[in-house]
Amino acid sequence: MPNTRDIRTAPMWAWKIGMLSCAVIWGASFVIIKDTLDVAPACWLMAVRFFIATVLMAVIFWKRLRDNFDWSHVLAGGILGVLYGAGFAIQNLGLAYTTPGRSAFLTATYCVLVPFINWAAVRRRPGVSSLVAALLSIVGIALISLGDDMRPSLGTGECLTLLSAVFFAIQIVFVDRLSSSHDMTTISVVQLGFMSLTCAVFSLVLGEQAPALSGLGTSFWLSLAYLVILSSCVTTLIQNVGQTVVPPAQSALLLSLESVFAVIASVIFYHEQLTPQLVLGFSLVFLGVLASELGPMLLRRTATKRA
Repeated sequence: MPNTRDIRTAPMWAWKIGMLSCAVIWGASFVIIKDTLDVAPACWLMAVRFFIATVLMAVIFWKRLRDNFDWSHVLAGGILGVLYGAGFAIQNLGLAYTTPGRSAFLTATYCVLVPFINWAAVRRRPGVSSLVAALLSIVGIALISLGDDMRPSLGTGECLTLLSAVFFAIQIVFVDRLSSSHDMTTISVVQLGFMSLTCAVFSLVLGEQAPALSGLGTSFWLSLAYLVILSSCVTTLIQNVGQTVVPPAQSALLLSLESVFAVIASVIFYHEQLTPQLVLGFSLVFLGVLASELGPMLLRRTATKRA
């Protein structure tokens, strides 16, 4: 297992670059997955991705797993994995019917949903920043869903993506409830395993046909390597340590750039067409995400200064 005490001594700017790199990697993954869906079914692809990632992460963190693995961690990781796995399965089913840029920004609305789901779960009312974030995101989604003729055109892909955001938001609420009493590295590995299992169940229920491995070209294997090594393992390692070094507000801001990089990658590699209406919609959703992520911290800081 990597010695996190040693790597935490790296300068702050290095960890900020690392967190920004996570956003770039995740953003580009929308385009890579979109391209890979031409040769592999969505849920099957995610099941394979997370299975390999589970094996790699289990090897890396073997000693940590040996010391902490028990039924409590299996239950916690299982709950999180089923929710997260369902989110990924539904998200990538939706990605087959929409563009990477739209998928990324609609997925990002999970940040806005978290306070409201938390309200339903524990009766903790959302603050002003959450209400502002929700309003901005709703207007942004409305603009994204309008067609060129300015009529609503929220299609299958967009609806599935928004549904996946609900699952991601519920998972975040459960993480907050379970993290304090468990080792999060152990939970993360168990979660990956259940994510693979959940996506496999989706694949079986939907009747997806696994492609012949011999017929998959080099491009597929390179894409899978990217999704497993960079988008799953490397980013998990960087994020887990980076968030203990970089201040929360800066971490949230850097990671929220994922959707921005997804659009940039989509325009460059997928040739997604951006209209002024879409740009405005994306911008409002992004502002909503920022308000949701940074608003509470800024309000607390202001209140502290006044006190």
